[in-house]
Amino acid sequence: MAEQTTTTEQRGPREGRPPREGRGGGHGPGDRGERGDRGERRGFDRGRPEGPPEIELEKLIHDSLYLDNQAHSIVSRMRDMDSGTKSQLRRLYSAVRRAVRAPEAERQHEFVMLRARLAYTIARHGLRSLDQLEKLLLQVTRKNDIRGYERFKDLFEAIVAYNE
Repeated sequence: MAEQTTTTEQRGPREGRPPREGRGGGHGPGDRGERGDRGERRGFDRGRPEGPPEIELEKLIHDSLYLDNQAHSIVSRMRDMDSGTKSQLRRLYSAVRRAVRAPEAERQHEFVMLRARLAYTIARHGLRSLDQLEKLLLQVTRKNDIRGYERFKDLFEAIVAYNE
């Protein structure tokens, strides 16, 4: 007995199916990628980056006001987005301080492990507002410069202070 297969080429894409209700037949504003009734983009948005812009390491090293603004921005997002506790932040800050104090030969390794710990904490506790810090930590670790490590510590200290 031969199997009967029916493909869309043989029967047409909509043959035998009722039209969709409330979607305008699949060609209107309800389709993915089109603008809806309120003008927002549905699906993915190609023009806008995900989340806030990255923190610029060089600017952070040379501009104290930039560091302060970034700390305020992160704390503001934390209050809006996350339910992280102050003790989680203080624990991470203690790890940052230990990593900065590590001997020069071990400092980069300590910061690599700190990044892993930060990534785990972000994922485990849903702290999406700290994603920028994780990206910055990668930049700092790649540069492997004591000024970058110190500024990262200063930024984290400001975040802890503003979050109190």
